[in-house]
Amino acid sequence: MDLSGKVVMVVGAGRGIGRTAAEMFAAAGADLVIASRTEAELLELQFKLEREQRSRVLVQPADATLPTDVERLVSETLHSFGRVDTLLYAAGVGALKPLAETSLDDFDRLMNVNTRGAFLVAKAVLPVMEKQRHGHVIAIPGILGRAPMAHAAAYCAAKFALTGMMKALALEYKRAGVRFSLLHFGGVNTSFWDAIGMRVQREKMLTPEAAARAVFFAATQEGEGVLNELVLQPESHQL
Repeated sequence: MDLSGKVVMVVGAGRGIGRTAAEMFAAAGADLVIASRTEAELLELQFKLEREQRSRVLVQPADATLPTDVERLVSETLHSFGRVDTLLYAAGVGALKPLAETSLDDFDRLMNVNTRGAFLVAKAVLPVMEKQRHGHVIAIPGILGRAPMAHAAAYCAAKFALTGMMKALALEYKRAGVRFSLLHFGGVNTSFWDAIGMRVQREKMLTPEAAARAVFFAATQEGEGVLNELVLQPESHQL
């Protein structure tokens, strides 16, 4: 798949699925806008992509929960590339705890990064895509944005909200040429789990590469077909 001339914005590109997907998009020839809160990770990724893929990469440190950061992200993207063809919202945080151990700060943090951030970025990028009469928005609610789990009430609340918001936006922008894809991954072995106290078998989870391949597959569907939703589970957790 040749993505030369396409502009892909990855929010949450510093690590995990976002970083691996950015590498795949760069390998296909796309121009990249990479954003996250950690500038050092972005600069290291930029160096790698420019050296290995000769990619054009715009680094934009940004906190997706802050309107001013998001406005600057989109403004700098348009100044550098003039368009946004694909948006991948891969930013996210997690907390898997019983309700009794879940603080209001936990709840607010989950809602802010997983839902508010996606809202702000979509609100800034969708008018650009509407004006272009094309675009593709990809979000990653994960399996807990589709199926609930005990000890995950606050996390499920944020991810179900993300799912509902994106489905509503798909209806709102269906005549504007904008496509929407929701990716419901089972456990992916990323740094997400570093701060999770729950006992898990990370070696049996999906790799970031497997998840990123699904992102790339969703982003590169052509013609009239749209991959609206995809469930990808580790082999040990098949439905």
